[in-house]
Amino acid sequence: MYGRLLLPVSEPSLVEPMVRFAAKLLDTEGEIRVLHVIPTRTLPELTRQWRESVNLVVPAHEAGAALDVRVDPEVRASPDVAGEILERAEAHGIEGIVMTLRGDRRSHNPFFGHIATSVLHHAPCDVIVVNRLALAGDAAPRILLPTFGESPAPKLLRIAEELSVAHHGIPIVTLALAPRGQGGRGPSTSRTPRGVPVQHRRSILSQALLGARRRLPELIVQEAARVRFGFLLIGEDAIHPEGPLLTRRFLEDLFRLAPCPVMAVRG
Repeated sequence: MYGRLLLPVSEPSLVEPMVRFAAKLLDTEGEIRVLHVIPTRTLPELTRQWRESVNLVVPAHEAGAALDVRVDPEVRASPDVAGEILERAEAHGIEGIVMTLRGDRRSHNPFFGHIATSVLHHAPCDVIVVNRLALAGDAAPRILLPTFGESPAPKLLRIAEELSVAHHGIPIVTLALAPRGQGGRGPSTSRTPRGVPVQHRRSILSQALLGARRRLPELIVQEAARVRFGFLLIGEDAIHPEGPLLTRRFLEDLFRLAPCPVMAVRG
């Protein structure tokens, strides 16, 4: 699906699982660029971190070799980490950035929130944010796509299809969260162009609930609990303004509440 993916990393333990996850979304001849940004240009700290970056570069090469995927690691130094990520994405013609949320709102590191917010809202390409459960394993009995319209955005369906194929054709379930009184179809089943089964379901909710943006993560997880699923895929859809905005706060709340792997796509 993607020809070039960029993976900003800061921890050696995340390199291999992030490369493995990104490889599921990669075209046959695609490539992955692993980027580590050292958030300083001050010696001797820069020298120390530059030497330690070998602990990210080597696993990137090893993961690419094991998966037979082209992986090019790159180490840069800049106090503006988010700006460096965006600049490298534009310079390399990146089609998607795969990243995790690092730290939390209580973190003393000023780069964490800034990175997530800036990349999500200023990237020249798709941004795919995954929680750590999505990187932990391959168990996913169903892929659930909550939507605030009649159907998910075509891009989300394509990504769900790629994930399904990578997981041996597990079914996709779309869940339309609609206000009371709004018409629509009942449960139905279809198939994607590659033959993956898609089950379409509907959940009727009050307009007050749908309008409470602060409660959207809780609402999505509660409604998703009615369906047996193992992977939650959500996106930001400009066509349906009542849907979620992929802010850092929304993602933190959703990742904290969801008992399963979560993947959020903006772009």
